[in-house]
Amino acid sequence: MNKKIAEAFENGKAFIPFVTCGDPSLEVTEQLVYAMAEAGADLIELGIPFSDPTAEGPVIQAANVRALAGGVTTDKIFDLVVRIRQKTDIPMVFMTYANVVYSYGTERFIAKAAEIGMNGLILPDVPFEEKKEFDSVCKAYGLDLISLIAPTSHERITRIAKEAEGFVYCVSSLGVTGMRSSITTDIGAMVSLVKAAKDIPCAVGFGISTPEQAGEMAAKSDGAIVGSAIVKLCEKYGADCVPHVKEYVAAMKEGVRKG
Repeated sequence: MNKKIAEAFENGKAFIPFVTCGDPSLEVTEQLVYAMAEAGADLIELGIPFSDPTAEGPVIQAANVRALAGGVTTDKIFDLVVRIRQKTDIPMVFMTYANVVYSYGTERFIAKAAEIGMNGLILPDVPFEEKKEFDSVCKAYGLDLISLIAPTSHERITRIAKEAEGFVYCVSSLGVTGMRSSITTDIGAMVSLVKAAKDIPCAVGFGISTPEQAGEMAAKSDGAIVGSAIVKLCEKYGADCVPHVKEYVAAMKEGVRKG
């Protein structure tokens, strides 16, 4: 396991925010990372935009479109991380799609990500059965390939958990990312299956938007992941979003602490 990712879960329940790089601009993304770290984020997911993000709901899809229209590229995001790493060592993982990594060159992408100080990679469109080609390269460069488990994965959860690295991303709801008024999945049962297979942190994402939901999910796991609600603030406030996101992350971290 990447040491930095393990550290994110060492001080109680973790809060993990997600932002789409380049929405509204790469300069704002950089400031968002510092603000979220100051507000109590334990690990940050940086989304590399892709033209067909199949796991995402309309909010993050729209952010991908805006970022790509603004000229964001993988290399520009790598440069962004270099700048960020001069000021903070908060654990960070990339979340993107297999095509982005493939088209850059799998080994070239992973080697570069490790070299600039990223700690892990999440590829939501790569099923467990097809992860080997990415996983072996990640292991070679000391990057954790984060596994996702879904409510439908029952008999597969144990197999996925046994091979998981970093933390397990528990998908709270079927369907795409987005805010939900309630989460009805039995998260506790999913987490128990993972823990029985391997001693590894579990963080819950998809659908969480309020401090109460974050606390509820953290109470049943090791942390909460929030994306759409943050991306919505970036959409609403544009270049002025940083203080709003900072305030939101602080409230969510407080919710997770109470979990």
